[in-house]
Amino acid sequence: MINFNEVLETNKMIDKENLDVRTITLGISLLDCISSNLEELNQNIYDKITTVAKDLVVTGKKIERQFGIPVVNKRISVTPIAMIGASACKNPKDFVTIARTLDRAANTVGVNFIGGYSALVSKGMTSSERLLIESIPEALAGTERVCSSVNVGSTKTGINMDAVKLLGQIVLDTAEYTKEKDSLGCAKLVIFCNAPDDNPFMAGAFHGVTEADAIINVGVSGPGVVKTALEGVRGEDFGTLCETIKKTAFKITRVGQLVAMEASKILNIPFGIVDLSLAPTPAVGDSVAEILQEIGLEYPGAPGTTAALALLNDSVKKGGVMASSYVGGLSGAFIPVSEDQGMIDAVIAGCLTLEKLEAMTCVCSVGLDMIAIPGDTKATTISGIIADEMAIGMINQKTTAVRLIPVVGKKVGDVAEFGGLLGYAPIMPVNNFSCENFVNRGGRIPAPIHSFKN
Repeated sequence: MINFNEVLETNKMIDKENLDVRTITLGISLLDCISSNLEELNQNIYDKITTVAKDLVVTGKKIERQFGIPVVNKRISVTPIAMIGASACKNPKDFVTIARTLDRAANTVGVNFIGGYSALVSKGMTSSERLLIESIPEALAGTERVCSSVNVGSTKTGINMDAVKLLGQIVLDTAEYTKEKDSLGCAKLVIFCNAPDDNPFMAGAFHGVTEADAIINVGVSGPGVVKTALEGVRGEDFGTLCETIKKTAFKITRVGQLVAMEASKILNIPFGIVDLSLAPTPAVGDSVAEILQEIGLEYPGAPGTTAALALLNDSVKKGGVMASSYVGGLSGAFIPVSEDQGMIDAVIAGCLTLEKLEAMTCVCSVGLDMIAIPGDTKATTISGIIADEMAIGMINQKTTAVRLIPVVGKKVGDVAEFGGLLGYAPIMPVNNFSCENFVNRGGRIPAPIHSFKN
């Protein structure tokens, strides 16, 4: 039973501390849409999405009114399109037609993003997967709501360096295609190692082939709630600190569970997972960086940052797992730069560098996220950064990702403006010493020895 004090506490989290359900994401399988006829395939995809998701946005708004809990985004994820388009698509432009169909369907049902313009190539690339990857710049430039992801590595298979090399150039091409908007297209492209099948957060969401025909996944976020809780134990020891984070994460996750179950009941679609992620926004008080500062750092990036983030991430996961039997997705602390005012401040102060962010990704929930870099960065340098981050995920058996934005026409010291939840970002310096000979070797970096567990 929920007592009156708990109701008041939850209301305070919502009104004063930026607690929200960041997204209800409806996963939809498109496997039954496959056709060798491109026109028929596009029609099947449009019909399936607009039928299954027709009540998603209305349901989200109904839950907001019923429980007083903000549901910020309503989103859709679909089966990786490289699979769905394999029979019908003969060139990159054929895949672009599917991207436009996804965008049109998303607009029809009223969601803000649709994810799954994706390819899973951790061990090798089929011809259709290569075509989809080559189509990404045009697809993201020509759509508003479509998000793309490519999984290039895993602990079980190693890292596909041919895909990593290709994607270095694809990131640059995407930046060029959207240069009039500070290369915004790159904000909708994520490169993964160990991508989960049930991630509700964009831009990396896709509907894994292990999932049901349709599923409801919910992502909850509450950095402000955690920061406020920690203010009450300022100066206490690490045991007290961890217990406070765990208890707070438990409460946040219960809110997500409530919303997920209600959405599942109304839509008559099975509940999948709650993703408890401390996902920041540019709003004041909604910052993971401020949590790290409350733990005791002057700025993120100061000595002790990786340890503090490890403590935070682990405590969040422990609290969340106790609150729901189905915690999944990414669950933990996100450290995007452009979406977190505290991270932006740390970069401007000279405390937070790309190399320190990479070290932090060893213990966070995702990776190098929403980082703006100079537009003249070489493709091989971007590939090298991707490879480093994929190696962290592969060796540590965790999900890592890269969302770099080489902003065309801008250099270190300039600022890129993305707007909305994506915020803005100072252009960060990149190590420009060459890794070209490394990237050009080709082939696959083998899986680590501890991957052999059969």
